Amino acid sequence: MKKLQKILKRFFITAFYLYFVLTSIKPAKAFIPYIYIPDSNELNKTGVNIGKTAIQILELGQNNEAIQLAELGLTLRPSDYRLWSILAESQRRSGLLKEASISIAKAKEINSGNASLWFAEATIKLQQKETKKALILLRKGLKLDPENAIGYFTLGNCYLMEKDFKASLNSFKKAIKLKPKFWEALNNQGISLFEIGNKKKAITIWRKVITIEENAEPMLALGAALNSLKPGNTESLNLAKKALSQNPNYVSSKHRQEQLWGNELEKATKKLLSRPEMVSIVEKALGNANLKN
Repeated sequence: MKKLQKILKRFFITAFYLYFVLTSIKPAKAFIPYIYIPDSNELNKTGVNIGKTAIQILELGQNNEAIQLAELGLTLRPSDYRLWSILAESQRRSGLLKEASISIAKAKEINSGNASLWFAEATIKLQQKETKKALILLRKGLKLDPENAIGYFTLGNCYLMEKDFKASLNSFKKAIKLKPKFWEALNNQGISLFEIGNKKKAITIWRKVITIEENAEPMLALGAALNSLKPGNTESLNLAKKALSQNPNYVSSKHRQEQLWGNELEKATKKLLSRPEMVSIVEKALGNANLKN
């Protein structure tokens, strides 16, 4: 009983702290890859309510706090695969890939028939550059749930890493068919098209993406593509400035490559960012970027 009281006391203190965090931080816009997070309809019991809070914190970029909350939830519900999956995602976003692998494996032990957990493990393997293992996991997951848009999206990302752009295009098309406003899949479809030389179609795709989600990723990609056709045009420069203002991390080649940018798009982006009109913007972005070593 004392142990439970201690746990609940910790939860309420944490919840009090989270009130200030949730009301003062603007939502983070995560890109890719990402894995299964249960929706709010699934999280309706005491221990899992802590999981709901962990998800909110995670979406705000507070990864360490999300890990602590997920661990707290598991103290109350150690056999809940959903909490293990939340812990795995929190660890993955913190770069704790070995720990994330252990957590998602425990989730799968509890519920091996849940396709999303297979996709989750595949995403971790992708981040570890183990694309062959990821492909096996993705195919297993898609057998369990052939109508899963995130599964096809992650499969497309795997093919992007393998530089099999035709296969990645096919996977992203399937994801978009299942979820038409899946902007991340549309964005990566644009990357695939640009890498095979279909610049105009990639531009059309990226223009569509920013009407759905005005995110730094598609804005900078669109700017780079437009600049490759007409160097120094005003629209390209404005898109790049807006993108780096929104997310200065995209000034880094390493960060862009982590987001699965191909060689051709990377070359085009470097040309855009090296233009004299971009010097002050790039310097400011370098100063504001929050990059891992």
